[in-house]
Amino acid sequence: MSENKHILVCPVGDALNVFSGRWKPEILWHLKQGTLRFNQLRRAIGAVSQKMLTQQLRELERDGLVVRTQFQEIPPRVEYARTDLASSLEPIFLALEQWRDAHADDLSAARKKYDRKQKKK
Repeated sequence: MSENKHILVCPVGDALNVFSGRWKPEILWHLKQGTLRFNQLRRAIGAVSQKMLTQQLRELERDGLVVRTQFQEIPPRVEYARTDLASSLEPIFLALEQWRDAHADDLSAARKKYDRKQKKK
């Protein structure tokens, strides 16, 4: 007889998993400007590899934050756009931006202090 195990999921962590990832916030930020093709996104972000961008876009698409439209043309054209669900995250991103602005000096000081401490080891 097997037991039903209920695992409590942190609602904050669960929500963050939807748009967290090394490149997901940047992807969503760039798509805020409008629909972009894959290479436009890649150039806008810069350091992301093709493989990683593809993976992150697929995860965003799976979660309903990005819509992928493939056009039957030669050469093939694929465009990405934010969904209304992704747009509903805007207040959260704004709050994070405001928090970062309010605490930028504190973050910088903490990082410098930590880095100095690590060099002494």
